[in-house]
Amino acid sequence: MTVEAAIRFACGDDHLIGVLHRPETPARQGLVVVVGGPQYRIGSHRQFVHLARGLADQGTAVLRFDYRGMGDSDGTYLGFEHVHDDIAAAVDALTAEVPEVSEVVLWGLCDAASAILFYAARDSRITGIALLNPWVRTVAGEARTYLRHYYIGRLRDREFWRKVARGEFNPVAAVQSIVGLVRRSMGGNTAESSGADGVSPSDTAGEADTDVPRLLVAAPPDDPAPLPDRMADGLNRFAGRVLVITSGKDLTAQEFLDAAAASPSWGRLLGDSRVTRRRLDPSDHTFSRREWRDQITAWTAEWLRG
Repeated sequence: MTVEAAIRFACGDDHLIGVLHRPETPARQGLVVVVGGPQYRIGSHRQFVHLARGLADQGTAVLRFDYRGMGDSDGTYLGFEHVHDDIAAAVDALTAEVPEVSEVVLWGLCDAASAILFYAARDSRITGIALLNPWVRTVAGEARTYLRHYYIGRLRDREFWRKVARGEFNPVAAVQSIVGLVRRSMGGNTAESSGADGVSPSDTAGEADTDVPRLLVAAPPDDPAPLPDRMADGLNRFAGRVLVITSGKDLTAQEFLDAAAASPSWGRLLGDSRVTRRRLDPSDHTFSRREWRDQITAWTAEWLRG
């Protein structure tokens, strides 16, 4: 029988709130859900609740929690690049509350996957990381993704041509948007968009990725190197097992795959035998349908058993 309980634990001078899912006989490997978005511990479409319950029913203790400044936790939200202390506090809490846990897996969607890559190699207790639709956004990378996968896809969309026939399509606005994207796509990868924490150029470029929240402005990164390069460095330094899951109908996932395909470092890292890759072709960014959510839980459980 699984017991669910709210817990409160310290992170510096603040306190974080989480929900612990403790199986009757916990396995030695537990899991912490690192929240991205910014989002809080329930997740879009209750994704994190269902994931935690599904894994706990199979023996994995799971903690899902709110960062500082999010949900019910104290403090100020700093953005996904500044949550090392939050993740460390959550790992401390899980291992303290469930002493049977001696190894911890970090699981994160979107910029939570990015945050995990910045943290995992720092903590010897982390033996596995699960990265779903990782956030690697740069201004140029985002623009190229929209041009390649959104606008070209629209030309093959019957509904688009129905809008044209009904006079609901604004060609001037579309051309202006495309011209702006072309200019940004030629700018290289040195500049980053605001990311999942702030307003992105895609807010004016089209309709896709609307389920990626852009609510808060975060602190700037400490390292000026491009985000994809810093994430690759984090993965290179991490020695444990890795699960990478991407959605087929998500521009965030597609930008990650495009960036990885263009990078020899990412190609080498993702081709390593310790990396397991899964792709859910029909799914959107947040796995909003029950069958997609259940598939993610099943893949995660299978990978944990492995």
